[in-house]
Amino acid sequence: MIRPIKALAYSLIVLIVSSCGKSQNNVSEFESWQTLFDGKSLDGWIPKIHKHEVGENFGNTFRVVDGAIQVNYDQYEVFEEKYGHLFYKEPFSSFHLKWEYRFTDQWMSDAPDFTFRNSGVMFHSQDPNTILKEQDWPVSVEYQMLADAGDGNPRPTGNMCSPGTQVYFEGVSDPRHCINSTSETFPWDEWVRAELIVYEDSLVMHLVNGDTVLRYTKPHVNFSGGVVNRFPKDLFEEDRPLKSGYIGLQAEGQGVEFKEIKIKKLD
Repeated sequence: MIRPIKALAYSLIVLIVSSCGKSQNNVSEFESWQTLFDGKSLDGWIPKIHKHEVGENFGNTFRVVDGAIQVNYDQYEVFEEKYGHLFYKEPFSSFHLKWEYRFTDQWMSDAPDFTFRNSGVMFHSQDPNTILKEQDWPVSVEYQMLADAGDGNPRPTGNMCSPGTQVYFEGVSDPRHCINSTSETFPWDEWVRAELIVYEDSLVMHLVNGDTVLRYTKPHVNFSGGVVNRFPKDLFEEDRPLKSGYIGLQAEGQGVEFKEIKIKKLD
């Protein structure tokens, strides 16, 4: 049994050690975040635009403007299905990704209607160096970003889309190409805070402005939806679990900006 005075001293020691431990953990947590975009350049990022080779930033589609990565089409005459993606240079497996986005008032009129105020962030994607010149979409999973289209209809953001893939939703294999989240509809020019928490192929969570709006599991390769065309079939085994891959910012005919892109690797 610990005497009262000794007990008090013991409690103080435990409190101090505990406080120091929490402080050290907080520093460790802060230091574990890795900045993917320095706010000044596209260093560390690899463009891949449909109908062009890996590394070719056709029309200066991806550029840095006022501290944000901007998707801009002012050097395009026509869109011609030049779907683009800007990939970070290294793959990730289990991670917590944060970024902010907003749309611009620029939209290519010859792009498909579904691209209006629509963009996304791809993850668990194939290596950009394996994407063929004429391949339209990377085999990946997408955190889809939408905004108010001005027609009065709800347009939740933080949805899931699945080019060349499929997921389990509410415990069941779901064949839908896109699954809507529970988020509200946001104005197109408002900055939105997006987060993606991924544990390999076990669990994926989408967050919008701090709220969890979608959960699903078991992302895996599946080409039954027919979304991805002219891809290197020898690299993909049907139903193979997706445990890791690359992160890519999307460009599909709609102007958009990304900033504050950070990632923390998870155990």
